[in-house]
Amino acid sequence: MNTKMLTVVNLALAGFLGFAVLTGTTPEASPGSTAGAVPQIIKPVDLDRSFHFAGEALPMDNFDVRERLDRELLVNTYWHSNTMLNIKSAYKFFPMMEQTLKEYGIPEDFKYLAVAESSLRNAVSPAGARGLWQLMSPTAREYGLEISDDVDERYHYEKATVAACKMLNSYYKNFGSWTTVAAAYNAGYGRIKSEMEAQRAESYYDLNLNAETSRYVFRLVAIKEILSRPSDFGFYLEEEDGYPPLDNFKTVEVSSSIPNLGDFALEQGTTYRMLKVFNPWLISSSLTVRPGKTYEIKIPK
Repeated sequence: MNTKMLTVVNLALAGFLGFAVLTGTTPEASPGSTAGAVPQIIKPVDLDRSFHFAGEALPMDNFDVRERLDRELLVNTYWHSNTMLNIKSAYKFFPMMEQTLKEYGIPEDFKYLAVAESSLRNAVSPAGARGLWQLMSPTAREYGLEISDDVDERYHYEKATVAACKMLNSYYKNFGSWTTVAAAYNAGYGRIKSEMEAQRAESYYDLNLNAETSRYVFRLVAIKEILSRPSDFGFYLEEEDGYPPLDNFKTVEVSSSIPNLGDFALEQGTTYRMLKVFNPWLISSSLTVRPGKTYEIKIPK
């Protein structure tokens, strides 16, 4: 090999080794790795302890239960952006939910149900369920929510939470198990009741269900674990990083129709956008008020 070619080889080798030092990768340490690969530390979640949902213990001596929980813990731990957004949104909604759940005698763990259902957003499912609690229209009406051309109270944070609490309590009176209640919230009361009877099952963990409901309670437990102690799962944020609660407002009672909510917002010293942020249940650009009806509208301060 001539001197000129040897110099080129040496320079190339030096460049490669320099890159390896900077990135922490070498052929020996990472066989088959690609240049510029992102370094990560991926670890399994510790399952060698007790887990509970709504005060009810998971049967962790059952290998099937362990594997199903492991899946949900790993999926939510390493679903970085979505989980971080859920943690931030919890600061906005959990205080209100905790208070309402307590008032209705429902375990606080059910606040995680809203995370699993909607990621704490006013979402719309392909089946037509809406809001933080993903209520279908017949169920929403059954528990006192109004749905019309101008109003959909499934998007009303407080009222929808109350409706969800009423439904959860009605399920508990029949099942006597909060874990089964959570499964029924996902699959429907009738489906869980009939499956338990047909399969001679004593608990949710004994049921063979569709994929979504089979994962559902385990997903709730995983969300609970991560959101209650995020730093243990690699999510680091200060309290000020969370989204603030929507509690800085005044309430205006409206007993007559509003032909244009944009004009109404300006009259109240706010904007149409902020009016919708604080009152997402107002679903059109106007509000028709029937005789004898009164609405409470939040006006941000």
